[in-house]
Amino acid sequence: MTPKAMFPKLLPSAAGLVRRIFLSSRPLSSSSAASLATAELSSPHTNSVDADEEGIITMKGVRISGRPIYLDMQATTPVDPRVVDAMLPFYLARFGNPHSRTHLYGWESEEAVESARTQVAALVGANPKEIFFTSGATESNNISVKGVMRFYRDKKRHVVTTQTEHKCVLDSCRHLQQEGFDVTYLPVRSDGLVDLERLASAIRPDTGLVSVMAVNNEIGVVQPLEEIGKICKEKGVPFHTDAAQALGKIPIDVERMGIGLMSLSGHKIYGPKGVGALYLRRRPRIRVEPQMSGGGQERGIRSGTVPTPLVVGFGKACEIAMKEMEYDGRRIAALHERLLKGIREKLDRVVVNGSIEHRYAGNLNLSFAFVEGESLLMGLQAVAVSSGSACTSASLEPSYVLRALGVDEDMAHTSIRFGIGRFTTEAEIDHTIKFIVHTVKKLRDMSPLYELDKEGVDIQKIKWSQH
Repeated sequence: MTPKAMFPKLLPSAAGLVRRIFLSSRPLSSSSAASLATAELSSPHTNSVDADEEGIITMKGVRISGRPIYLDMQATTPVDPRVVDAMLPFYLARFGNPHSRTHLYGWESEEAVESARTQVAALVGANPKEIFFTSGATESNNISVKGVMRFYRDKKRHVVTTQTEHKCVLDSCRHLQQEGFDVTYLPVRSDGLVDLERLASAIRPDTGLVSVMAVNNEIGVVQPLEEIGKICKEKGVPFHTDAAQALGKIPIDVERMGIGLMSLSGHKIYGPKGVGALYLRRRPRIRVEPQMSGGGQERGIRSGTVPTPLVVGFGKACEIAMKEMEYDGRRIAALHERLLKGIREKLDRVVVNGSIEHRYAGNLNLSFAFVEGESLLMGLQAVAVSSGSACTSASLEPSYVLRALGVDEDMAHTSIRFGIGRFTTEAEIDHTIKFIVHTVKKLRDMSPLYELDKEGVDIQKIKWSQH
C-alpha cells in the first residue's frame, strides 16, 4: 500500500498543494509556494512568525506586508515539489536503513540510494562509483582540500587556490597552513576570472592540489574550468572545484574539464538541505584521508548513515535539472536581462560586479553608487536579497570577493546580490524593479554626495577637513 493510500488526508502531493496555492486568490510569491505548502502540513503552534489579521508579518522586530519576493537563490533554493513527492515515501513506509543487509526495508533503501547516485553522476558525466554522499558542499570541500593534502603529505606540501573561494575552502587552506603546508592564494582579474598564466606559474613540483570554484557564489562568474583542467593535467596535479553554485545550472563534464574532485550541494539545485556529494576520480585514482571516523559507509570516504530521503531528493533534483537545465537557463537569462535593463533605464551609476560575458545569469551582483548596501536592504523588506558585504556583529567590512576584484570600498559597501531561479516570475522581477528604483532614489535624495556628483563635482578630489 502506498503512503498516499495509507494517509489520504494527511499527505496530498506537494505538487497538488502548490497547484492549489497558485489557483487561490492569495497574493504570494511563486518561489515561496513550496515552503508555504510545507507550512500547511505543520501545526500553527510551531510557527515562530506572527501574522495579524491584515496580513502583516512580524519577525525579528521587522513588520512585513506579506511574504517577500524571494531573490536569494545563491543562499538556498525552494525545494521543487516533484522532489518532495519523491522523498515522502522514504520518510514513511520505506524508512529502512540503507546499510541494513538482512531485510526488505534495508534493500529498498539501498536501491533508492544507488539510483540517486546514478542520477547525480549522470548530471556531471561521472561514473556512479565516483560519487560519495556527504552532508553538503562544505563537508565535500573539507574532504577534498584537507583529505588530499593529508593523504599525500609526505610528498606534496603546497596548495594553489584563489582569493575569491568560498569561506570553507579558504578556512580549510588556513587550517593546512597551521599544519605546515604552503598555500598560494591567487588574485583574480577585475572581472573575477583567474589569470591562467599566473595559475600555471604558481604550480610547483610539490603542489598537491589546485582548487578553483566553478561559479562564484557572490558574483556569479564562471571560471574557465576546461582550461584549468588542462593545465592541471599537464602539471600532474589534481584539480578540485567547488561546483555547489554550478550544478544543474551550467553544463559540467568531469572528463572534458579534467576535474579530479568536485563538491556538490543539494539545496542549491531545488533539492533538500543537509545533503551533498563529493565526486572523486577513479582513473587516475585520487586518494583522500577520511575526515570522519565511523562505520566506513560510502566506501570509507564518509562514515555515517546515508540519509535516504535526502539522497533520493538530491537525485531527483539532478534528474529534473538534467532535463530542464537548458530551458531554465534561457528563461533565467531573459529575467536577468529584464531586471538589469529595468534598473538601468531608471537609475544611473549602477555597476555590474564581475564578468558580464562569463557569468551564470541567475546571479546578478550590482553596486549602487551613493547608497549604502545595508540601508538599501533595510528599505527592501518586500524583496528577499543579500548584500555583498560580509558583515559581522562587531564591524561592517566590505566583501572580500569584491575587494579582490579591486572594487573600491565605498562601492563594495553598496552591492546587492539578486538571485533568480526556476520559480521566479516576470511579475516578481517587475515589482522588484519598482522597489529598487523607489528605494535607491529615496536614499540618494538624502545623500549630499549624490547632489555634488550630479553637479559634476569629482568626489574623489575633494579634500575633507576635520573639525
